[in-house]
Amino acid sequence: RPFPAAPRRRAHRAATMNAAARILARSTARAAAHAPKGSLASAASLLARRSPAACAFVPRAPAAAAVRRFASREAWDEGDDVDLDSVAYGFMASQALFTGLELGIFDIIAEAGDAGIDIASLRTKSKCDAPRLQTLLTALAAVKCVRRSADGKYTLSPNTAQYMVTGSRHFYGDYLRYQIGRQFYQRMGALPEVMTTGQAPSYASWFSDPEVAQTYTQAQHNGSVATAKYLVKKKLQLGGIKDMLDVGGGSGAFSYVFVEATPGLKSTVLELPEVCRTSEGIKAKQSEDVQKRVNFVELDATSPSWPVNDHAYDVVLMSYISGSVPEPIISKLYSNAFKALRPNGRLLVHDFMVNDSLDGPALGALWGLQHVTVNADGLGLCPKEIITRMGEAGFDTSKCESMEMIHGMTKLVVAHKG
Repeated sequence: RPFPAAPRRRAHRAATMNAAARILARSTARAAAHAPKGSLASAASLLARRSPAACAFVPRAPAAAAVRRFASREAWDEGDDVDLDSVAYGFMASQALFTGLELGIFDIIAEAGDAGIDIASLRTKSKCDAPRLQTLLTALAAVKCVRRSADGKYTLSPNTAQYMVTGSRHFYGDYLRYQIGRQFYQRMGALPEVMTTGQAPSYASWFSDPEVAQTYTQAQHNGSVATAKYLVKKKLQLGGIKDMLDVGGGSGAFSYVFVEATPGLKSTVLELPEVCRTSEGIKAKQSEDVQKRVNFVELDATSPSWPVNDHAYDVVLMSYISGSVPEPIISKLYSNAFKALRPNGRLLVHDFMVNDSLDGPALGALWGLQHVTVNADGLGLCPKEIITRMGEAGFDTSKCESMEMIHGMTKLVVAHKG
């Protein structure tokens, strides 16, 4: 394609740097919803940007107003046309952030305090004593992760200080470093081939590697805890339920939260063998009472039958499962859930979803696309598709409910067994 005329080239160059900053800001804000060490306060404060009342039960971050201005949740969906530069060059900013985390750059700068630190000292303290470190710092400054003073001293931006420094209570850098940077980012590189060939590893085969299972489960845990707490406090009345089945429950995060919030509730988590083994370490950190009431059973949830009794549960939960299995399996999952539920029991399906209009929101759509790289025969989810398959499994579709969970990213669909 011919290059734009000279004035347009100058505009493109300026737009490129602004676009990279915008894409990084948006990615940072939205990823906090799954932050492994970001704590409930971190995830809930991000949710509260759209609904402040949703976060009334946790302290607000001191710089919340500045964060809201810096990272608008509607930015992906603004305007009538695509911002090609933001889409095309955003991956460069992502890798600059991930590399800063890998090298410990943000912790080193944080230790220097308000006085800042120069590049010579950064080279000495980091794992990169070479001129290329200056190139990385220049990129991080350009996308607003760090700030450079006139005398060459680096300090952190408010967002970076709050979310990317290990000692911060809102830290979720481990999630971005390990799960997004080392796992999902790499898998997305295979998307063109997967789309062409239809060949991709399944989650079951991917998680058969103990290191992959460990990294994924640990990175996901705290963010799932935050989401589960938001669900039980703001979206769902659990009532006097006694038995819960957590299908593909990962670390058991949702089970721990539900059990702790509901006296007498017992939960069975069905998960892949390697994930169960990884999760035992997380379970050991829970209170003795919670440990006694949460049990792990090894199972690939896509198996035709589950090792559970029929009519034995008040709630069946599937969080991030429906988008992770081949499309033909989804109805079978819901059929198994229907059999496992007692009369008046509920099936809860929480996942990345777009609106029924199939044109957004962008982050829900992009997460659905990411799943394709490890689930080539999966379905991009929306409430209509979920409810249709719930009806095929025997649930009354007229009683199904759909609600927003993580704004612009996930939804919850609830089905009731008559």
